[in-house]
Amino acid sequence: MQRTLTTLDYTVGEEALASIAKALAHPVRIRILKLLAGETCCFTGELTEIIPMAQSTISQHLKSLLEAGLIQGEINPPKVKYCINRERWQMAREQFSEFFGSASTSGCDCG
Repeated sequence: MQRTLTTLDYTVGEEALASIAKALAHPVRIRILKLLAGETCCFTGELTEIIPMAQSTISQHLKSLLEAGLIQGEINPPKVKYCINRERWQMAREQFSEFFGSASTSGCDCG
């Protein structure tokens, strides 16, 4: 360990990575992201046809993904069209790659 935290002084990068990890922490959100990654866009109603959940539940998952910035929405009344936020997606890939690449497990001997 490099140092002991005396306060919760997380870096912006740590907070961003945690936000993305939290958004990815549910299998339905992973499924939604996989579906959106294979399409140019998708409407909420289309997702409810594929994922057997109530539209309100899917909307809550979409909200979590929106808040993390992994997807973006465009209002086309009366619907909302969703797609992957490519810029944020790439940033998330880089952050996770850096995180897992920099974390050395060579000194760990927990048996």
